[in-house]
Amino acid sequence: MNSPSAQKYLGACHCSAVQFEITSNFEELTTYDCSICRLKNALMVKVSENDFKLLTGTDQLTEYQFHTHTARHFFCNVCGIYTFHNKRSAPDSYGVNIFCLKDFDHEGIPIRQTIGAAMD
Repeated sequence: MNSPSAQKYLGACHCSAVQFEITSNFEELTTYDCSICRLKNALMVKVSENDFKLLTGTDQLTEYQFHTHTARHFFCNVCGIYTFHNKRSAPDSYGVNIFCLKDFDHEGIPIRQTIGAAMD
């Protein structure tokens, strides 16, 4: 599949208290097998800090950290939806839950299973 050119997408949690915008060409999507990602069952796209903009909801975000306390996982404290996380393996980028993106169809985009459970 040819990667589409980079496009902007709006994203939000279920109650829309947290809203954000990303720019991506969606070369691939990822899943992780670490303990939290396995439980939240999210499908993510990696975007650089420059391609992520939090529009609203700073006060509604709850941060969760575990293990090395490097990755920063963000959830809406109103509806509980996982929206994005600041990545441990790439701290200058975000993993964004694609199911929060408005009018986004992930059909045909390759999905890579990433190993997180075995990370030190």
